[in-house]
Amino acid sequence: MARKKLMAANWKMYKTPNQAREFIQQFLPLVHGHTRDEIVVCPPFVNLSAAIEAAKESNVAIGGQNLHWEKEGAYTGETSAGMLLAVGCTHVIIGHSERRQYFGETDDTVNLKLKTALEAGLTPIVCVGEVLEEREANLTEDVLRRQCLRAFHAISAKKAAKLVIAYEPVWAIGTGKTATPQMAADAHLLIRGEAAKAFGQELSNQLRILYGGSVKQENAKTLMSEQEIDGALVGGASLDPKSFAAIVKY
Repeated sequence: MARKKLMAANWKMYKTPNQAREFIQQFLPLVHGHTRDEIVVCPPFVNLSAAIEAAKESNVAIGGQNLHWEKEGAYTGETSAGMLLAVGCTHVIIGHSERRQYFGETDDTVNLKLKTALEAGLTPIVCVGEVLEEREANLTEDVLRRQCLRAFHAISAKKAAKLVIAYEPVWAIGTGKTATPQMAADAHLLIRGEAAKAFGQELSNQLRILYGGSVKQENAKTLMSEQEIDGALVGGASLDPKSFAAIVKY
């Protein structure tokens, strides 16, 4: 059975609530009736309510860009799974390379967050990927194996049913460089193999693995035609409604 592709927008630290509302209002008519793929937009936390309100009863879901693994507590600046659910989020990005690079996230915190998201019923989009030095030192496979092994630790196949992985070659994020479709497909195949070890072949066959790293209108179709690529996590090109709609509809 073909896996339904997931096209996700990661707005990072861009847009105000009004701009988020405006984007959704312009974007919805462009993807109206598009059911081939699942569509998710992940705005900054302060924009979630505005985006959710604007996307109500549409084919566009809204997700968070991060979450904390505790239900509540003295964690200034953090957001819990319960808070995301309360405003109407259905998805959440976990372990984005920028979170790892700038905010000290580790494979172990990714594992804690993944457990929490699955427990709460959110669809987690877990990011894995190598930096340029690792790619050039031929360490890509080792890095992906380690990240998957640690992220999947002590999670049952039953719990992992909603899991989505996003492969992001960090050297391709915001640089304009893109992994070739073959490079991406090879990485996805390896990730699928690690999922099979952790959760069994059945779940591994159903697992959606997205590609993220300078995805744009020009390369979306080529990337999405790879059997191993089950959608995209789009950064910069998702900030414009026409551009993101073109990627979704590739």
